Amino acid sequence: MALPIAVQVYSVRDDAAADLRATLEKIKKLGYDGVEFAGLYGNDPAEIKKMCAEIGLTPISAHVPYRDMVADPEGVLSQYATIGCKFVAVPYLVEEDRPGNGNFDQVIKNIKSLAAIAKGMGMTMLYHNHDFEFMKLDGKYALDILYEEVPADLLQTELDTCWVNVGGEVPAQYIRKYAGRCPVVHLKDFFGEKSEDMYELIGIEKKAPKRPGNFEFRPVGSGLQNFPEILTAAEESGAAWVVVEQDKPSMGLTPMESIEKSINYLKSIGY
Repeated sequence: MALPIAVQVYSVRDDAAADLRATLEKIKKLGYDGVEFAGLYGNDPAEIKKMCAEIGLTPISAHVPYRDMVADPEGVLSQYATIGCKFVAVPYLVEEDRPGNGNFDQVIKNIKSLAAIAKGMGMTMLYHNHDFEFMKLDGKYALDILYEEVPADLLQTELDTCWVNVGGEVPAQYIRKYAGRCPVVHLKDFFGEKSEDMYELIGIEKKAPKRPGNFEFRPVGSGLQNFPEILTAAEESGAAWVVVEQDKPSMGLTPMESIEKSINYLKSIGY
């Protein structure tokens, strides 16, 4: 059975910053069922809840900076509880917090405590991976260690299928590995090979372009990913939502045109 489709608002972040309500209305018109936030764009959480209800979008989740949550757990997380998010995700780790850099054990402990606070507010914490969690520590991927150390009743997966692939694993197989623990799956397509400036393309790290592999993010269905296989794995592994995400547009498309192309592809294969 086809799963409901949301879009990560970060994909159209400039539109959202200019006019969040108009952007949400466009997202709904394209055929999306829900949204995952990455910032409030200066809007009050209660107002965002009202916008989503009036427009007919489910605010399923939010990407919330890890260090912001650590600095003020109750204050930050309560905003997303107000919006009505069922999930809240750790979206990214700065370099010093990543596996192999000394802080990762503390990161795991902090995620465990943050997840408990989120649970108390009626939300489930997710972890959204990139490729750096596929570093091996004592023979195991750091990502797997995180999920071993923090129990499933506190932390669920939000597997980003692009980064799973870039990290060296087959996305559909990795989703199945976490069957029953993968309520939200990120659909992200790409073309080219791993390069040194991939995180510049996310819009976080600013590095001079070094792209021998011509790596770029693409609309779903326009790159190298096997989405029929990924979607079947998500359905059979108990996912509740799939989320389209494209960090940077390509192929001469605007961000809004990119997410339109993505959902049109998904509709073309029966979604």
